[in-house]
Amino acid sequence: MIIRLPDSVQKPFYDRGALAPGMAHIGVGAFHRCHQAEYTDDLLSLRFDRWGVVGINIRPPLLSETLGRQGGLYTRLVREDNRVEARAIGSMVSVVDSQDSAAPALDVLASADIDVVTLTVTEKGYCHIPSSGALDFDHSDIVHDLANPLIPRSVPGILARALELRMTTHGHPVTLLSCDNIPTNGVILANVVQSMVEKRGNGLADWIAANVAFPSAMVDRITPATSQADIETVEQHFGYRDAAVVVGEPFRQWVIEQKFASRVPRWDLVGASFVDDVTPFEHLKMRVLNGAQTTLATLGVLAGLEHTSDVIADALLATFVRRMLLEETLPTLMPVPGVSPEAYVEQSLGRLRNTAIRHRNHQIATDGSQKIVQRLLNPILDRLRRGDSIALLSVPVAGWMAYLILASARFGGRWPVSDPYADKVAGIADATGDDTKALASAILAIDTIFDPELAANRDFRAAVTGALDGLLSADPMGLVRHMVEPAAATRLKLPAQSA
Repeated sequence: MIIRLPDSVQKPFYDRGALAPGMAHIGVGAFHRCHQAEYTDDLLSLRFDRWGVVGINIRPPLLSETLGRQGGLYTRLVREDNRVEARAIGSMVSVVDSQDSAAPALDVLASADIDVVTLTVTEKGYCHIPSSGALDFDHSDIVHDLANPLIPRSVPGILARALELRMTTHGHPVTLLSCDNIPTNGVILANVVQSMVEKRGNGLADWIAANVAFPSAMVDRITPATSQADIETVEQHFGYRDAAVVVGEPFRQWVIEQKFASRVPRWDLVGASFVDDVTPFEHLKMRVLNGAQTTLATLGVLAGLEHTSDVIADALLATFVRRMLLEETLPTLMPVPGVSPEAYVEQSLGRLRNTAIRHRNHQIATDGSQKIVQRLLNPILDRLRRGDSIALLSVPVAGWMAYLILASARFGGRWPVSDPYADKVAGIADATGDDTKALASAILAIDTIFDPELAANRDFRAAVTGALDGLLSADPMGLVRHMVEPAAATRLKLPAQSA
C-alpha cells in the first residue's frame, strides 16, 4: 500500500512505528479484519498501548502475498446501498503463514509478549461434534495431533502445544478468545483444548485451569467475501491498489464475557460490551439474524436467486422468514436487557436488504451442517419440549437437506457445495434415490448433527419430511407459498410429548 493515502481515506490516529505486539489472531480472514482488528484500531487511537496484532493463518490463503507486502495495513470499506466509506486499519503489526508447519504459529503463540489470542477459524476449525460440542476424536487432524503432539496441524492441537510451551518457558497466563459463530464458543474452545491435553500427564491440564481463560463472545458484522470489484473500487475511487481490502456493513457488535486470565484490551471503551453472561445475546443473534441468513440462503438458491439482498427483496420469501422469526423463533429467546426482540427482527431484516453488501447465498450456505444446530435445531428442540408448532422452522432444516441433496451426482449436481457432510449426504442420495421419506430418515440419523432426542421425535420427522418433499418437487416455492397462506397461519398446537 502506498504511503500517502488520499484525504478521503481515514487513517490510523497513532504512530504505527511505535506499535508493539500484545495479541495474536488465528484466522485472518475478512471478518477479523472488518471486526476485531477495527475495534483494536479504534482503541489504539483512543488509548495507545502495546496492542499490536500478529496475524496467523494455519490455512490458506497466504498472508505474505497480501497483508505481508503491505506491512499489515489494509483498507476497510463500509458499504450501505449507494454509500462507500474507506478507512485504513493499522492495528496489525505483522503476519505469519503457518500452513506448511505449525512452528511459525507456535513461536508467536508461545511468546511472553502475547497476552490475548483471538480466533476466527469457522465452526469446523474447532474439530468438534456439532450436536454435542465434544472434540471429534475421529477427525483426521485430531488423530494426527494426538499421535504427534509436537508437530500439530489442528487448531486445538496447535493451541495445546503453544500452552505447553508457555508453561515450560515463562508461565505467563493468557486469554484465548473465540470470535466464531458457535454458541458458548468459549466453552467449546476450552473443551477441545483440554481434551487434547488430558492424556499428556505432565501437569499441563492443571496449569491451563489456573492460567488460561476461555471467555465466550458474540460477534456481529455482515462481511461478504472480497470480490475483484471491491479491489477495483478502491483503485478507481481512492487512487491506490489494495489486495487485502475488506467490505462490511455499517452495523457492528461485540459482546465479551468478563473472564480474563491476563491483560486484555479495553474494547469496551470503543463500543464492545463486557458482560457476565453472553448467552442471551448469542441466542438472539444466532437464532434471529443467522437463522434468517441460513433460511434465506438455502431457500434462495432453490429459488434461483444469487444474493441475500435478492432473496429478502422477494415478497414471498421475506414474508416467510419474518413469520418464522416472529411466530416460532422469538418465543425461544431469553430476555436481553434493553432489546426489543420484535425490533431486533426488523433491524436484522433491514440489514439483509442492504443492496451494496453482495453476500452470495452459496457463501452463506457454506458449512451449513456446522451451523444449523444453533440456528435452527436448538430452537426447534425448545419448542417441541413445550409442545409448540415447528412447521415454519422445519422448512429451512429441509432446505439445508435439499441444498446438499441437489448438489449430489444422483440429483444432477446442480451446484458445487462446501460442507463437511456433503459427501455423506451424496452417499445417502445415491443409496435411497427419490424416496423422500428414506432420504430424510437417513439424514436425520446423522447423530453428530441431529440430537437423538430430536431425531426420534415423530412431529419433527414428519414436518421435515413433508417440507423436504415439497422442496425437492418441481415447484419448491410452492411449499413456501402454502406455508404463508392465511389458512396455514392457524397451526395445531402440538401435544407435549417425550421424544
